[in-house]
Amino acid sequence: MAKGTALEFFYDCSSPWTYLAFSRILPICESLRVHIEWRPIIVGGVFNEVNQGVYSGREQFLSADSPKLRYYFKDLADWARLANITLAWPTGHPINAVNAMRGALFANDQGKLVPYSLAVFKAYWGGGSETNIADPAVLARLGASVGVDPDALLAATKDQHYKDRLRANTDELIARGGFGSPTLFIGEDMYFGNDRLELVQAALRSATHAG
Repeated sequence: MAKGTALEFFYDCSSPWTYLAFSRILPICESLRVHIEWRPIIVGGVFNEVNQGVYSGREQFLSADSPKLRYYFKDLADWARLANITLAWPTGHPINAVNAMRGALFANDQGKLVPYSLAVFKAYWGGGSETNIADPAVLARLGASVGVDPDALLAATKDQHYKDRLRANTDELIARGGFGSPTLFIGEDMYFGNDRLELVQAALRSATHAG
């Protein structure tokens, strides 16, 4: 493995494509022994700064039945089968994910980011009864389910330290040319979206065998 090879993964849990990419990148990096630097962000902050057109586009896209919309949901279902996860469009999407993503930073400090984030993704997109990750009680239960102290987790979501770290990650992604979630970097080589993971895998494989 080339010295220093790592993958940065900027993500917000409020995207089904990010859930797919998060789930799929884990075995890729494990097989290549590549370290993942998880970088929680607020994707709405990215959209507001550099990609505001996503809002009007989303509203128009989802407002009426169309061949494109039907294919969109078929595509999601196909990818979900490939990734062996359940995907269901939650009522009220998009749901405010700010506290969940601050919680991801806290969970990372506890060595629990991956199980915590997977629990949040599953709650939001898995078709269960508790999709409202903006509800502190739901977030606390999700944290407790993976061994993160629920009271400490909720306290962290109000802590300026975690607010600042989340904002810093979001600002950094914007500064580096990112415009959505998930965005991945190998060095300064940027990749966007679940459907670019094959390119990411090839680049990582090349980097890990360099030299």
